[in-house]
Amino acid sequence: VQLQASGGGLVQAGGSLRLSCAASRTISTYVMGWFRQAPGKEREFVARIIWSDGSIDYADSVKGRFSISRDNVKNTVYLQMNNLNDEDTAVYYCAAGGPVAALSRRYDYWGQGTLVTVSS
Repeated sequence: VQLQASGGGLVQAGGSLRLSCAASRTISTYVMGWFRQAPGKEREFVARIIWSDGSIDYADSVKGRFSISRDNVKNTVYLQMNNLNDEDTAVYYCAAGGPVAALSRRYDYWGQGTLVTVSS
């Protein structure tokens, strides 16, 4: 498995969850990101981190509530999600790619997705 995502679940509105994505060392992780797809909607960008310098970018909808981070030893990226609301309900996917992905958001590798359900 090249990308293994975990940490999804059911949480009440206002609560928190932390997603994890462990990456195989056989793939390029120049950039790692999180995307999500809500029922009936297209997949959307959530956050990304450049592995080498830690530079970060967030979707406007999650700024101030979500935080992306990395663990170099574990080759794992995390998405800390706070103050969740029902609009955050979605399947969350982690992704990885090379330099082109960082600019284009067209990633090379995708995890299997983990479901986050926020109950109001």
